[in-house]
Amino acid sequence: MAFKFNRSSKEPMSDINVTPFVDVMLVLLIIFMVTAPLLTVGVQVDLPESSADSLPEEAEPLTLSINSKGEIFIQESKVEYEKIIAKVLAVSKNRTDTRIYVRGDKTINYGRVLEIMGLLSGSGFTKVALISEPYKER
Repeated sequence: MAFKFNRSSKEPMSDINVTPFVDVMLVLLIIFMVTAPLLTVGVQVDLPESSADSLPEEAEPLTLSINSKGEIFIQESKVEYEKIIAKVLAVSKNRTDTRIYVRGDKTINYGRVLEIMGLLSGSGFTKVALISEPYKER
């Protein structure tokens, strides 16, 4: 019993093999899904936990971070205590209604975080909030 094929085996194949393309795209998708959450804020801060609900986000807020050494960062750039208000005003384009999130490491003094929040509030910023980790059941 002989099988007869419609084309000869010496004829070039004109179909596109998309399997390698799909494999590469799936790998890239996984890489982007894993790295995207890591790109939010670059300053390493160990946040305290809270059972409060998270706030809805309309626009990208301005983040002020205080790490475990007491160093202050606006977004990812380090700033001196005396220059906080000038830098925040420059970044927010002199708008005092800009939403500012304060991220304080849980190992630093609570008074230091409140001192910076008071400095921001005293300078006319009306939307200053603390950031914490969601509470985890132990």
